[in-house]
Amino acid sequence: MTLLSVTSRTVLRGTCPVLDHVSFDVSAGELIGLIGPNGAGKTTLMRSALGLIASTGFSSLAEMTPGARGRAVAWMPQAREIAWPVSVHTLVALGRTPYLGAGQTLNAADIAAVDQALGFLGLEGYRDRTATQLSGGEQARVLLARALAQQTPLLMADEPTAGLDPAHQISTMQTFAALARGGQSVIVSLHDLGLAARHCTRLIVIDAGKIVADGAPASVLTPERIRTTFGVTAWHQTTEHGVIFQPLDVIT
Repeated sequence: MTLLSVTSRTVLRGTCPVLDHVSFDVSAGELIGLIGPNGAGKTTLMRSALGLIASTGFSSLAEMTPGARGRAVAWMPQAREIAWPVSVHTLVALGRTPYLGAGQTLNAADIAAVDQALGFLGLEGYRDRTATQLSGGEQARVLLARALAQQTPLLMADEPTAGLDPAHQISTMQTFAALARGGQSVIVSLHDLGLAARHCTRLIVIDAGKIVADGAPASVLTPERIRTTFGVTAWHQTTEHGVIFQPLDVIT
């Protein structure tokens, strides 16, 4: 089942292509790491696929009505802004908005989805706390819970592990992997190549607005690709503990 289809998607800044004829499909059960250097176009690709910025070419999500798109994909942007001092439960419940009509309140199924999301991330004890009074890492987990409560086939997250401690970086990726094993799909942009290699089923490498590699981590994270795209050397080994990938030195 195809959850997202993108064909020749292009975004221009003036006459300069920030995203240059990008094409890819997403099937059910994939955990896709979107990787590339700073300024490569990762965020632009995700926002373009969602129809949030002016683009040419085709994206199946961008063709949907806002309501249908809200039931097809959950979006976690880089910015972790919680504007109002509401409870964690209230904030996570906003993930149910695509399923509510005008004036409707949460029903039993909606409340169950919110409780399930809180439980999945171990946030049951936070439900009555004020979201704006949480630490940055705690807010990131609550915003992930909001996305999970949306219960969409596809989740797109832009650098969700940035600023998290190692334990929560790993647990976030394990959460995404569990979603993929359950049949959902996740596209996550990452700078940590170790996390990408260890947890993702597929990597898409973008550089200068173009996809330069797309495939299983072992086929994508080659020494040549790491050198030409990221400008570093790296150590890569499959061990009894799983895949270990560690960037080593900057190539000068």
